[in-house]
Amino acid sequence: MQKHICVAVALFCAVAALPGAIPAGAQANAADKAAIEALYKQFGDSFSKRNTSAIMALYDHDVFVFDLVPPRQYSGWDVYKKDWDDTFAMLPGPVSIAVSDLAITIVGPVAYSHYIVDGTMTDKDGKQIRMVVRSTDVLRKQSGKWLIVQEHNSFPVDLATGQADMLSKP
Repeated sequence: MQKHICVAVALFCAVAALPGAIPAGAQANAADKAAIEALYKQFGDSFSKRNTSAIMALYDHDVFVFDLVPPRQYSGWDVYKKDWDDTFAMLPGPVSIAVSDLAITIVGPVAYSHYIVDGTMTDKDGKQIRMVVRSTDVLRKQSGKWLIVQEHNSFPVDLATGQADMLSKP
């Protein structure tokens, strides 16, 4: 019985390896998903280096963002870059970040994702501030490159106290 299963798996793999065996759309979707995953890895690396130019290279010029800090919204690349510059200036110490629970859906040249960012930043007095942020992005493929065109970052809020739950757990 186990021998038959091994033979069946081997045959499936051999057929799947044949040109045209996997639909071109599935191959493109896998390549696009890998490119978007790489974008989020680049985000984490750039964040850890406090490199706002590298972070902003992931965003479209006309990006629209609901972020964690006022104002309510950021519209445009220059405005959102200033938000990043101001954040790193306000929290000048070491930073770290981990992206988890990344889910990506791709529909042609548009994709959306949601994920959790667990980050620690350090203020000017050396105090570490940890935040667990919920994020949702809309991405668009332009000239072969995926860019974030819309982003929403948030914390859950305890409605009884009005306080943000900055360390939210599932």
